[in-house]
Amino acid sequence: MSIKRLAATIAARKDADPSSSWTAKLLAKGPEKCAEKFGEEAVEAIIEAVKGDRAKLTAEAADAIYHLLVMCAARDVNLADIEAELTRREGQSGLAEKASR
Repeated sequence: MSIKRLAATIAARKDADPSSSWTAKLLAKGPEKCAEKFGEEAVEAIIEAVKGDRAKLTAEAADAIYHLLVMCAARDVNLADIEAELTRREGQSGLAEKASR
């Protein structure tokens, strides 16, 4: 599944019945719970990166990306918003971009 399709699926589930969808259930719990779940998945990805298990890191990275998009959706930030920010930064040195914040 592409990230765009994943983001579209998450957006479609925002109004779904929480008993019918894990995404809808997470979103119904609010932005704070979505952020907590993203944090848990990010930590799990970090652990696998340190351990060096490529397959487990891949799985945890997929979980982290999913939960990142759910967290953003909970605050009405969509993939197009994120892509626009990345485009704004394109061609700019990472050091220069950080210095501009």
